[in-house]
Amino acid sequence: MSIDVKALILAGGAGTRFHPYTEIIPKPMIPIGRREKPVLEIIVKWLRKFGIKEFIFLVDYKWRYIYNYFENGSRFNVKISYSLDENTGYRNTGGAILKAYRSKLISSRGLVWYGDIIAPLNVRELLDYHEDKKADLTLVVTSRYRVPVGVVNIGEDNKIVCMFEKPELNISATVGIGVIEQKVFDQKLEEYLGRDFDFMGDLVPWLINRGYRVYAYLYNGIWFDVGSLERYKKLENEDLSIFDEILDQ
Repeated sequence: MSIDVKALILAGGAGTRFHPYTEIIPKPMIPIGRREKPVLEIIVKWLRKFGIKEFIFLVDYKWRYIYNYFENGSRFNVKISYSLDENTGYRNTGGAILKAYRSKLISSRGLVWYGDIIAPLNVRELLDYHEDKKADLTLVVTSRYRVPVGVVNIGEDNKIVCMFEKPELNISATVGIGVIEQKVFDQKLEEYLGRDFDFMGDLVPWLINRGYRVYAYLYNGIWFDVGSLERYKKLENEDLSIFDEILDQ
């Protein structure tokens, strides 16, 4: 079943935290799991499972590597278009999404998905929630987040009283997935934020401060951030078998 939403996949970063590997291959194409499939392929096939058939890859760094693998998407039974940031003035994650709308590659609701995030969430439920809330923007939010470093409690005279190695905290953390409406990208946005801005750090606060309907979709399932070499190495110990079924299709 196809649904009326296009997926906007952020896949243009230089992947500096993945050096030296990203000197050869763009980060979204890093192979993971026992089947060693690219992160981007898992994302595409997971979204396709929920009827999403149209994708826009927001690319820049080593984008031809991605294009040579996916081309127009027909091999994966989807349609893939490409929005290239290069020499356009549209930069960063927010600017890349804005360019896709300004270029008329998308003129409807968009499902924003960071190209280094994989999460087996129910996309249909996310879209229904966004619709029910009549939201302008819905962000997927997890109620717990594992800190990637050790945390200490400090007492008098800076003496460390106790330490917790990579604790899981009860905080509301964004996962890197959201649903956004076209009307967000009116001319006022560009007047205030320009063409080079961050989606999470700049656009989301701007929308909240101006009274847009911004909601959190609470997700308590597993998710994997492949954003750095350190996190990538830890994936070897994670169970990614939940994605095996879609990879066979």
